[in-house]
Amino acid sequence: MGHKLKEFRESKGLTQEELADKANVSRTTIWSLETNPDAQTTTKTLMKIAKALESSVGEIFFADDVQ
Repeated sequence: MGHKLKEFRESKGLTQEELADKANVSRTTIWSLETNPDAQTTTKTLMKIAKALESSVGEIFFADDVQ
């Protein structure tokens, strides 16, 4: 999950801090989701991050083969 979040963030030219500000979450949350495969957060937080990246939760946080 984290590698896709990082790819989306970098494709938008955002640092972790900039994404955190845009999504109104902490930079630690972004860092944790990008680096810790066992990271957990709320659906609300995932939605805020996806909106900040102008994408969907599914596109960013779920594997391509998940149906």
